[in-house]
Amino acid sequence: MIATAESCTGGLIAGAITDIPGSSDVLDRGFVTYSNAAKTEMLGVPTTLIKDHGAVSEQVAAAMAAGALERSRAQVAVSVTGVAGPGGTVAKPEGMVCFGVATAQGMQTQTHMFGPLGRENVRRATVDTALALCLSAVEAL
Repeated sequence: MIATAESCTGGLIAGAITDIPGSSDVLDRGFVTYSNAAKTEMLGVPTTLIKDHGAVSEQVAAAMAAGALERSRAQVAVSVTGVAGPGGTVAKPEGMVCFGVATAQGMQTQTHMFGPLGRENVRRATVDTALALCLSAVEAL
């Protein structure tokens, strides 16, 4: 079973999974945690972690994935937090997305710099990457 913890994609990863007939066999639940408060309340992300590293960080992505795994019946949890655009900063530009994948075997994080592709394209690239990470994690179980 898979759980998702989504910020910048707003549920699109879970939506992509549920587009497939029979997806109830693999998707346990999805958390849409767009706000920092939602990340803390729904997934247990420490406010100090967000304060120290920012919501768009591998540290927060890891905490989101860990929280989704703990709060579900899933064996794999994937999380995303990023800057879909428009906008961003020098340190966290448009198209920067942090991913977390949690399993009982451990945690993996990574950051992708998709670039200023526009909001829709960044979100689409994020969904594609998250699904590929889920597939890799499931295959490794």
